Amino acid sequence: MSRIGAFFFDQDGVIIDTERDGHRVAFNRTFAEFGLNVEWDVAQYHELLQVGGGKERMRHYLETKGFGVDLPAAEVPELIRRLHRRKTDVFIQLIESGALPLRPGIRRIMEEAVAEGLRLGICTTANERAARAIAGGLLAGIPFEFVLAGDVVTNKKPDPEIYRLASETSGLPPEQCVVFEDSHIGARAAKGAGMHVVATTNEYTEGEDLSMADLIVNCLGDPAGPPARFRPGSRSWNLTDGCVHARELVTWFRSKE
Repeated sequence: MSRIGAFFFDQDGVIIDTERDGHRVAFNRTFAEFGLNVEWDVAQYHELLQVGGGKERMRHYLETKGFGVDLPAAEVPELIRRLHRRKTDVFIQLIESGALPLRPGIRRIMEEAVAEGLRLGICTTANERAARAIAGGLLAGIPFEFVLAGDVVTNKKPDPEIYRLASETSGLPPEQCVVFEDSHIGARAAKGAGMHVVATTNEYTEGEDLSMADLIVNCLGDPAGPPARFRPGSRSWNLTDGCVHARELVTWFRSKE
């Protein structure tokens, strides 16, 4: 029987509910600064989230919708790079302003995991600067073993490459790793790497197909805050205090073997 040895966390939508009021806002402010007639509304950005990675998202939009200006093909890579660098600056400013708090239960379950002797990592397609700003700022004091972010892998989610790299980096086999994801493409990536998956849904992903996840919950819950609720019909256990706890997760995954 394999003992769970690590918890790996996606960032956007899992650690912080960043997509709607963080990344989307930062993209739109950046487009305006660059004089581009582009503004992504909430529904449109949800569609764009099916493309993994911010630079890839912009390229996809440029190729399918355009930026409203004529751009020679040779200039596109540099423009995308400049847009993404500035967008990251704006996003970090939003993080540092306190406009985007941690999701319920995130710091609690990380602290519980450390107390249980588990190792922690972040695995995200988000920019490395943004990921480290969150890990070293809002999550200061949490002893992450690594932060895998941005272009550290060639193929982004739903490809499992980043979680395979997490397994290699930690030295732990996939079956000893639990991944916290919020989206269909993220859960597919983790399952493709052979890991256990806890899906914590948000406004953007609550209607997505997350049937490949082992557990599906609206959030992890806080004693004095929003309670955790498992998706009706999904596998679960009785949450006596409205929280998903690290020790309960470890015990539950071991009981499944």
